[in-house]
Formats: sequence, structure tokens, C-alpha cells
Amino acid sequence: MALADVLANIKKRVEEEASPEKLGDLNAVFQFEITGDETGVVHAKVADGKAELVEAAHDNPNVTIIMSADDLGKLVAGELNATSAFMAGKLKIKGDMPLAMKLQSLIG
Repeated sequence: MALADVLANIKKRVEEEASPEKLGDLNAVFQFEITGDETGVVHAKVADGKAELVEAAHDNPNVTIIMSADDLGKLVAGELNATSAFMAGKLKIKGDMPLAMKLQSLIG
């Protein structure tokens, strides 16, 4: 899956589909480091019941998720289970692990 398509899908999920009820009073930054043939860094800033995707690195993210564009695309599309991906080494997480575990329910 092309990186541009993955980012467009994440942007849609984060900015359009994540409901204020799910986001609640969460105040966090989720950074995505994309590896593989196409690389990039984006972050999702969640605050005040809203989420925004920024195509740049953040100075101090709460959680950093590291995976290939293809696997990230599958994860966001619901075709790859986050726990299975983590156990298989396809998904690496730095930072607040409990917060990282909330991410799928927030955008799923």
C-alpha cells in the first residue's frame, strides 16, 4: 500500500471518524514512524474531544508507533490485529503502552 494512501486513511480515521465521545478528555500525541520502502513521520494530536493529523514529527509524543506503511495500512483498515502485529515484531511501540492500547479503540 502506498504511503500517501495510508496517510489519507489515517487522516480520515483520526479527523473525521474519531468521535468526541470516544476521544473524551484524552490529551495525547500519537506519533507514527513509517518504515520500509517509503518512510515518513506523522503524529496525531488528540485534545478537547478532537484529533488532528500533522505530517511532521512531534518533539515529545506520548506514544510512538513504528511499522511499515503496508502493515500500518492494514492495521488502520482493520485487516491486521495490533496485538498479533506487536507479537510478530511488525509493530513496535515506544512510550506509554496503556495509551498505545487505547489507540485502536479510538480510531477503530
